[in-house]
Amino acid sequence: MNPVMATMLAHASVRQFTEQTIEQDILASLIRCGQAAASSSFIQAVSVVQVTEAEHRQQIAELAGGQTWVVAAPVFLVFCADLQRVNYACVKNGLGALEGHTEHFITATVDTALVAQNVLLAAESLGLGGVFIGGIRNDPQRVCDLLSLPEQVYPVFGMCLGWPAQTQAVKPRFPVATILHESSYQLGAVATEVDRYDQQMQTYYQTRSSQQRVSNWSAQTAAAVQKKQRPHLLTFLQTRGLLLR
Repeated sequence: MNPVMATMLAHASVRQFTEQTIEQDILASLIRCGQAAASSSFIQAVSVVQVTEAEHRQQIAELAGGQTWVVAAPVFLVFCADLQRVNYACVKNGLGALEGHTEHFITATVDTALVAQNVLLAAESLGLGGVFIGGIRNDPQRVCDLLSLPEQVYPVFGMCLGWPAQTQAVKPRFPVATILHESSYQLGAVATEVDRYDQQMQTYYQTRSSQQRVSNWSAQTAAAVQKKQRPHLLTFLQTRGLLLR
């Protein structure tokens, strides 16, 4: 165990922040740490928009399902998969414009996720806290309009950042033995591992210091994935010039 590992293992989402601001030079350092993440073929297909307009934040909070911390957080960022620079590079070098291949969409999205995770980890190492906001995908076109995002760019998720006013206990994760498969995928163990984990999470939710409830992992997960299908996303991405082939 070292300080980096300890910071990673202490992660918990933060939604309540003090009024203390985040200096812009600190934010710039966090973005540089984000850029240090691995990038597929070094395409660096990510852009980050710092949303400073109060009205834009309010609209994003509402379309994200009433997530008031989007408005209250000292910093709110939108992480975008961005193929504009890649497209320019292709045209500049005589290889033609991008044509919406799925591979390019995947690499840009993965690049964005890696950068964002680095940003949050760097922030937490300074004592900051944050939370990802996937709810911006409820109405991604509205987010594009608010932020003037061009084609070949789409908002993957938002991130609130600030100095924590309240923290949550770390949620227990699946045991490593559930996640780490040896030699081949252990399909036969899935049901047993989930059932065992459900019991652990039910105890956690009932005994934690705040927001106690009767639930477990599979009940929450099933509700989340079946209620958040967002069928509009395929058409939206295609209008962005992505996922065409």
